[in-house]
Amino acid sequence: MMNIEGTIQEYKEGLGRFTEKMSDIGHKYMEFTAACFAPGKIAEKEKQLIALGISVFANDEYCIVYHTNAAVALGATETEVLECVGVSAAFGGGAAISQGVTLVQDCLSQINNKTH
Repeated sequence: MMNIEGTIQEYKEGLGRFTEKMSDIGHKYMEFTAACFAPGKIAEKEKQLIALGISVFANDEYCIVYHTNAAVALGATETEVLECVGVSAAFGGGAAISQGVTLVQDCLSQINNKTH
């Protein structure tokens, strides 16, 4: 089982190293994503669930971990997260469901164990 905090930290450190080398691109990417996830007509939790669904469909493990954690932190329930996996699987088939029944559930298990 992977470690949520370690995986997120690894991503953030990698993005930081990239931004040191490619400052303009790194900073603009972070500004763009911050704007995309800012509160608007769609609540932040729902935006994180959308991002999770896309991440599962795209088979992007770092984003799956990041957005599962963010969605739960913003109040998403386990059922909402797993429904998101189901919708992703409707589009992504076996690859999407395999990420949902492994990595997403591993994340939920770690989050639940930390909060209980």
